[in-house]
Amino acid sequence: MRSLWAICRKELKSYFSSPIAYLLMAMFAVIFGFFFWVAVDFIQRTSLQAMLSGRQFPMDINEIAIRPLLANVSVIGLFLIPMISMRLFAEEKRSGTIELLLTSPVRDLEIIIGKWLAALILYACLLGLSMLNFAWLFAYGNPDWKPVVTGYVGLLLQAGALLAIGAFISTTTKNQIIAGGVTFGVCLLLWVFEWVGSFETDTWARVVSYLSIVSHYESFAKGVIDSKDIVYFLSMIFFGLFMTARSLESLRWRA
Repeated sequence: MRSLWAICRKELKSYFSSPIAYLLMAMFAVIFGFFFWVAVDFIQRTSLQAMLSGRQFPMDINEIAIRPLLANVSVIGLFLIPMISMRLFAEEKRSGTIELLLTSPVRDLEIIIGKWLAALILYACLLGLSMLNFAWLFAYGNPDWKPVVTGYVGLLLQAGALLAIGAFISTTTKNQIIAGGVTFGVCLLLWVFEWVGSFETDTWARVVSYLSIVSHYESFAKGVIDSKDIVYFLSMIFFGLFMTARSLESLRWRA
């Protein structure tokens, strides 16, 4: 465990000692800040129009603002997660330090989980920026905090699954751009798989639709924790990390 946390701290330090983390945080803050401003402006305009017309406006902040905003965060992650995961192993291969890492007295599993955990912590830092915006809603509105927490749990599970897949792809190349591009393509496929179920009802279509990350995040966005969705995300994390371990093992044998 000590080696795992050492790898995690080293990876986090590499993120924050370069412009990567700050660039991602700035991009996320600007994009989510725009979505948040649009949502708040919609609430203000709609409530004002309702007051002027003498109608009551149902101020369900969770349904009107928080749920759509969390869904937007999920979409933003589709673009940012490949940028986080692309350097996990590709940078080690490019700089030639992968041989030192694989021959060090650290188990492959500790290396993989340490790097994956560092990437997940960086993504959690991005989510923390969105919490600052939600703090305004809690200060001036009366939203229910439980669906918010559930939504963030879903976002972390979704990110963990995509980061695990990105870690595996990063072990297959020394070019970070290629790793990021392929990871984005795979993430996009997992995103649009749900569309198959809208026009096909065969068994293969239901299987493909089940693999979509969107369908498994929807319940979290609604504030519902479903065991099948947790099993799906944990299975995706296990699969991604397992493939990463097999890829590193093949690198060790080739070396």
